[in-house]
Amino acid sequence: MPEGLDVHTQNTNINQAIQRTEELRRLIEHHNFCYYVLDRPEVSDEAYDELFRELEQLETQFPELVSSDSPTRKVGAPPSTEFKEVRHRIPLMSLSNAMSFEELERWEERLTRALGLEAGLPNGLSYLCELKIDGLSVALTYKKGRLVQGATRGNGEVGEDVTLNVMTIQGLPITIRSAKGSRVPDLLEVRGEVYMSVSSFRRLNAELEEVGHQTFANPRNAASGSLRQKDPRVTSRRKLSFWAYFAYLTDPLVAEPTSHEASLRLLEDFGFLVNANRKPAKNLNEVKEFCRYWDSKRFMLDYQTDGVVVKVDDRTLWDRLGATAHSPRWAIAFKYPPEEAETIVEDIQFDVGRTGAVTPVAWLKPVRLAGTTVKRASLHNAEQIKRLDVRIGDTVLVRKAGEIIPEVISVKLDKRTSYCQPFAYITNCPACNSILTRAGEEVAFRCPNTYVCPAQRQRRLEHYVSRDAMDIEGMGEALIKQLLDSRLVQDPPDLYFLTEDQLLALERMGAKSAHNVLKAIKDSKQRLLSNLIYALGIRHVGSSASELLADKFNSIEALSQANESQLTEIEGIGPTIAAAILEFFDHPVNKDLLHRLSQAGVLLASDKTSSASVRQTLAGKTFVLTGTLLSMERSQAEKLIKARGGKAASSVGKGTDYVVAGTNPGSKLTHAHQLGVTIVNEAEFKKLLEVDN
Repeated sequence: MPEGLDVHTQNTNINQAIQRTEELRRLIEHHNFCYYVLDRPEVSDEAYDELFRELEQLETQFPELVSSDSPTRKVGAPPSTEFKEVRHRIPLMSLSNAMSFEELERWEERLTRALGLEAGLPNGLSYLCELKIDGLSVALTYKKGRLVQGATRGNGEVGEDVTLNVMTIQGLPITIRSAKGSRVPDLLEVRGEVYMSVSSFRRLNAELEEVGHQTFANPRNAASGSLRQKDPRVTSRRKLSFWAYFAYLTDPLVAEPTSHEASLRLLEDFGFLVNANRKPAKNLNEVKEFCRYWDSKRFMLDYQTDGVVVKVDDRTLWDRLGATAHSPRWAIAFKYPPEEAETIVEDIQFDVGRTGAVTPVAWLKPVRLAGTTVKRASLHNAEQIKRLDVRIGDTVLVRKAGEIIPEVISVKLDKRTSYCQPFAYITNCPACNSILTRAGEEVAFRCPNTYVCPAQRQRRLEHYVSRDAMDIEGMGEALIKQLLDSRLVQDPPDLYFLTEDQLLALERMGAKSAHNVLKAIKDSKQRLLSNLIYALGIRHVGSSASELLADKFNSIEALSQANESQLTEIEGIGPTIAAAILEFFDHPVNKDLLHRLSQAGVLLASDKTSSASVRQTLAGKTFVLTGTLLSMERSQAEKLIKARGGKAASSVGKGTDYVVAGTNPGSKLTHAHQLGVTIVNEAEFKKLLEVDN
């Protein structure tokens, strides 16, 4: 016993350790369940990692407290009972984390010591660095070259059977091709990551918000929730992607690769997509260089990564290094520091959306996060304000949820002053003073003054001119506000009767700008029917639902006369959306709006009239877009492809005909080169579309 430590004190320390260990296990199991099963995490990754590390330290300090069911001895949480259980042939282990370069160095020291105990230690270790994709780990089993099973990681030993859902992922091969110089193995197990791109995540959340459903916190949870849908057709519409990162071969005639880099090249030869943002490293200094390079560059990617996975490249050393109960020793994840910062809430104001939803917004003292300056963050609703007890003047911790959406994480209560008074939630609309209402179990308060509230009127106009709607370039928030304030415009039909003299009378409006705006307004008259349906702003009808409706009905008139059964028989159109459509077309204000749009010359019909003149020059062709197009948004380019009979895919595969490369193209360009896919620039793409440059 240490000097000065009596038996009573020692027993007290052990008792405290027992209590804290039990508490940590309960907390970690709870957060595992929220994260892996419910797809609704309650704490940040960093907070979870702190709990996990504390438990590891206690179990190291008090070995007698270690138990076989401890979270440190297993991965994740039990799989959801909604899917059939799959026992993994080879366990899916998680990775240990390194939060600093010093921890990377200690990891290498452990490797060197472990390998130094045996003969044949190489002169230094080489590594392969890969970006750590923030998605959902899966195991894919191929027999005789055909996909027979897809399973989630689950708890590492047992996962969930999601075979039908993974088959819907574009770019994921259902049948693998023979690799160069090798045959298809009898049994192949591929490990990889299912993820959702940032652009797909934003579209999905916008559509969920449209139909009044809860949105996802980040792309990782969106990918998890989408992969674990009971209906594979829902998964298919969510536009998931897949990258392979490991292969287990079982075939006496096909040799296992001896290096990890060779394993990734073999996967590419088999037809799998592998992230091109990887690099061999001859030593740990080159590993650090790779980590430094992507520390800021990662924010330019269309997918999320929160670190770098570093693996010993020589696979013959993996068995010698072995694994702990939790993770392999030959790999580690270098995690970037969390993008969090303290700032001050200078005010709390309210935004009124086009459907009347009133959202509280914290106006912040500007702070840099994830490469941008954040000045405001959503507080979501009254419950969130109450839970956080956030007040004007509070010092708060802010981060970008999924490095995308600014949010207030917590209030620094130790820095609260007596001037910070409890915040009283508003009862009246800040724009028109109507008493706010709350329908059923909705968390949002809404302004019921739908057609008169000036804020809703402005938001509807902003929505009407947006890219995915009528795409009227040059018609931004500031100009719309000027037009409303000047009473030149009240609703969308008024836009089509504006004159050059009226525009020139506005502040900061020159002749060239006025000409461009009027041309954009005129051009919008010929938009696709799906654009117009979306532009009308029917509640719950997002861009995907608009395309479904346009495919079913030939005109706005046909849609307006549809009954509930005709609407709900469309896959993807449920009773809620159908009711909103019927209500919209039944309202006198909207009937008048459509009549005036027709008088203005806006095309209210679909392909049978307008699109008949669009030649199907791209019929049967599949396009993949990468990088930024200078003359159009990606969504617009995809619609132009579809209007000409083509298909716009999210990932490059054997069936891809063209990859359109804009500025700052991503890894899709590399995959296109590898597969020999035709690559065109923006000008060549517009020639294919027969669009003027």
